[in-house]
Amino acid sequence: MAVLSIRQKLEILADAAKYDASCASSGTKKRDSMSGRKGGIGSTEGMGICHAYAPDGRCISLLKILLTNSCIFDCHYCINRRSSDVRRARFTVREVVDLTLSFYRRNYIEGLFLSSGIIRSSDYTMEQLVGVARALREEHDFRGYIHLKTIPDADPELTHQAGLYADRLSINVELPTEQGLRRLAPEKNGERIEGAMKGLRTAIEDTVDAKKRYRHAPRFAPAGQSTQMIVGADEADDRAIIRRARSLYDRHALRRVYYSAFSPIPSASSVLPLKRPPLLREHRLYQSDWMMRFYGFSVQDLEQATDPQTGHLPLDIDPKLAWALAHRGMFPVDVNCAPRELLLRVPGLGVKAVDRILASRRVRRLRLDDVARLTSSIVKLRPFLIASDWRPVHLIDKVDLRRQLTPPAAQLELFG
Repeated sequence: MAVLSIRQKLEILADAAKYDASCASSGTKKRDSMSGRKGGIGSTEGMGICHAYAPDGRCISLLKILLTNSCIFDCHYCINRRSSDVRRARFTVREVVDLTLSFYRRNYIEGLFLSSGIIRSSDYTMEQLVGVARALREEHDFRGYIHLKTIPDADPELTHQAGLYADRLSINVELPTEQGLRRLAPEKNGERIEGAMKGLRTAIEDTVDAKKRYRHAPRFAPAGQSTQMIVGADEADDRAIIRRARSLYDRHALRRVYYSAFSPIPSASSVLPLKRPPLLREHRLYQSDWMMRFYGFSVQDLEQATDPQTGHLPLDIDPKLAWALAHRGMFPVDVNCAPRELLLRVPGLGVKAVDRILASRRVRRLRLDDVARLTSSIVKLRPFLIASDWRPVHLIDKVDLRRQLTPPAAQLELFG
């Protein structure tokens, strides 16, 4: 490997990290440089140059890099695979630590997202990742956010050490199905990946329990664990992806499942698709994920929103509207007396809007213009709601209702 400057390494390894979508900084314990006896460097609060958003809207900037883009594995879909003809680079532990501190002091970042290709062995690579986090926390008292990608095949003790220093840990399941994993990443094992995720859940729950009993019990990955699935590299349809996501949430108590649309890569393997799936497909999967987590939709509900022939969610309308159009008999609902669970199923009503409606109707009966002031748009809502001055009559039964509610096609980019 040629001798590269830090700037050249950063250019290569920051670009190589762009394929990892699971880069959010939500849910961690709040820390700042004023807390503690000696103070420290960094914070998990405040705003900066944005790379990720917290649930409360705060913008958190993260240095997102790979330790190295060299890898002993040869996964077909990965640009950093062993047989890929890409320029390679590798940071030392000290270089990553110095970069993180330097970027923080310049107010460029609030934390670090660190992943890596596998070099030498899984244990050796994991030792390097843990070494970065340990040096930041113990040598420099860094209090910013740290997210480490862990390696399923690594010694569990190394993963445990990672959890003592990092705010969030993540293990990528890579592909939605075991068949896809065997075909496109034969060196990876689905059972080992799930076993490692199960171990993380146990460690997180044990720490939460210990914290209730012992005030000074060490924290372990307080922001939980997440994972990522590649969409469109194999034949899995949206129904399979949704089922897989739900099972991961249930079995491993994940904070997030991230979806990354497959992107054709240089020197691509012949077993991969020739073109990427529509980015809108990734967006629809995120919407379906939100519906499961916050709107009370089950896997079966979301499957009813997919196309019976293709198994995919529609691209022209969102999954919530697709479900509502398939269940017209449940609508319209009365905004002044419908329960929260039913209001959450109305297309165009979000969680905040529903909460505002529930609060407002305690003091007055709501008219349609009242609902309009509580939401971003009333157009999609009109066929599905009854208000004190509004009843859609036969609007919900119109044959061309879907066409009327389908947003106009976006103009194509001139150089897209």
